[in-house]
Amino acid sequence: QVQLVESGGGLVQPGGSLRLSCVASGSIFSYNSMHWYRQPPGKERELVAVINSVGNTNYADSVKGRFTISRDNAKNTMFLQMNSLKPEDTAVYYCYAPQLNLWGKGTLVTVSS
Repeated sequence: QVQLVESGGGLVQPGGSLRLSCVASGSIFSYNSMHWYRQPPGKERELVAVINSVGNTNYADSVKGRFTISRDNAKNTMFLQMNSLKPEDTAVYYCYAPQLNLWGKGTLVTVSS
């Protein structure tokens, strides 16, 4: 059974950086688009970034210019490089494979001084 496992979350000060990873237990990356979502405390889950199978990307307006999504198909791993973090970026971050309707369990990012 394919699983997605996120890592890399933690506490960071405003203006800092974090790099999230999402590892798949099976070889799903080569033919799937992959998404990063986030769910801030008390709010609904929202789409952050998308990367398709050939590396084309899209971002939510709130993270454009600060976040970068990437993937390494050989390692079945997706990344989210987050720079210039703001308190409003605080959320649980999830990776998602839409073609499989498969979610990871999430990793918590807290941006606070």
